[in-house]
This record gives sequence, C-alpha cells and structure tokens, in this order.
Amino acid sequence: MALSRVLVAVSVLSMALGAVAAQATEIVVLGTTAAKEALIEIAPQFEHASGHKLNITFGSGPIVLEKVRAGVAGDLFIGPDEFSDPLLKEGKLVAGSRVDFAHSGASIAVRAGAPRPDVGTPEAFKAALLAAKSVSYSSGASGLFLVRVLERLGIANEIKAKLVSPRPGEVVGPVVARGDAEIGIQQLSELLPVAGIDIIGPLPAELQRKIAYGASVLPATTQRQAAQEFVKFLRSPEAAAIIKKKGMEPV
Repeated sequence: MALSRVLVAVSVLSMALGAVAAQATEIVVLGTTAAKEALIEIAPQFEHASGHKLNITFGSGPIVLEKVRAGVAGDLFIGPDEFSDPLLKEGKLVAGSRVDFAHSGASIAVRAGAPRPDVGTPEAFKAALLAAKSVSYSSGASGLFLVRVLERLGIANEIKAKLVSPRPGEVVGPVVARGDAEIGIQQLSELLPVAGIDIIGPLPAELQRKIAYGASVLPATTQRQAAQEFVKFLRSPEAAAIIKKKGMEPV
C-alpha cells in the first residue's frame, strides 16, 4: 500500500510538472538598443517568476523598424514612439496594444578626462557644439530628435558637416571614447555602460524631450497571452527599480 501511494504521488507530481511545462512558452521580442541594458536584467527575473522564456534580439531603431515592416516573425516590438507610431499607422503592430513602461532623455558625453564644456543652457550647448571639431549622434530616436533641436538652434547644417556617425551596430559612446568625436549626444541609458567617456549632463531642460518606450504586439504573434504577461511585468515595481538604475524613468 505504501509503495502504491508513493507511485500515485509521483504520478501526480509528474502530471503537475508536465502541465507547468506545457504552459511555459518562448516569447520572441525585437527591441531597440536604448532599453537593452534594462531588459537584459529584467528578463531573468520575469523568466523565474513566470516560467516563460524570452528570446530578445536588439538592434538600432531604423534596422528593427525595417524588420517589423518586412513582417518579421515575433511576439513583441519594444521601442520608442518615434518608431512604433508609424508602424501602428501602417498596421504592422496591433492597434491599441502599445503599453509604455519607461521614458528616456538624452545626455551629453566627452572623452574621459577631456575638458567639460558648459552645456547647462541652450545657448551654452549651442556654443559647445559649434566649438567642437566633431560631433556624434545616432540615427535612432535620440538622433532624430536632436536633428530637430539643431534646426531649432539654427545650426543643423554646421553640425551635420562635422558629424561622425557610429559604425553599424554601434552606439555613440565608443565613438567618443576612441576620440573620433569630441562631443556625443545619445540617450543616457546607452551612454552609461560605455567605458572611456564622461557624461557631463543632460540636454538643457528647454531642449529636452522624454522619449516614451513601450511594448507593442506584433500581428503574427503566436504567444499573445504570454507576451502580455511580460508587458505587465515591465510595469512592475521589480522592473521599475532596474529601469531607473539603467538610466531610464519608469512609468
């Protein structure tokens, strides 16, 4: 009888574990680089809590944008509103599915140990850019926004003439770290992990715009329920603490 009860217990346990395994799934995510550091740390916490697995591919905003436009297979797109808004209008993301989880602002960096120009006001920032021999910014959300800032300051053409763009797949920080650009501007979350630079401050408040980062469902998703569990986790206190640590502001 004792052996019979043990066998029954083992059978029930195996069935329970099998049910959990059957419910667990892989969530395929495409993300832009500004949220990369936060998502890398959030992912294992979500996986541990949910039993699901995350398969996240990161890339620059324009590259990920074109992948989504081409109908790449996946469950979620994570990126700034600069890219999700046009994709939603084109029907490449599920309407009404976007959930914001973070805001991100741009900061200014110079090579470690280099003189730190005054960038505290729009006038000072403009003077620092004009005085620099070379400037770097990306083709992503912060770069698109910065171009509008430069136009507002009336120096778009002057700065474009001395622009040093990051290499394919590269962020702005390394361009500044190796001395190819005297000043670099990108989102704080992308500058923080880079060695060899000094972050001298955010864009002046009058010029700053907080870029909204959110998760949107891809039309071809096969794991919508699990994907929505991950989106909900991105708004949790546990995720918020990581988002803040990585240079973004949790929603």
